[in-house]
Amino acid sequence: MTEQEIRDLFLNEINKVAPDIDPSDVSDDDHLQDDLELDSMDILSLVTALDARLGISIPEADYPQIETLTKAVRYLAGKLAG
Repeated sequence: MTEQEIRDLFLNEINKVAPDIDPSDVSDDDHLQDDLELDSMDILSLVTALDARLGISIPEADYPQIETLTKAVRYLAGKLAG
């Protein structure tokens, strides 16, 4: 999976969790909680969706690694690479 595909998937899942967020409005460094105003339940839903879509486990200790689009793409690419 390319980084662009991971980016698109991540933005799609954010939009499913928070339909009021337009993926085209999310910048690379927007913080999920501070800028996009996702709450802890939204984050948990996002992590669960990523687990289901990608078949990877994201432990709670790693949540800071997905707090922005840039970090999430890097983290998820690493997890998918093994």
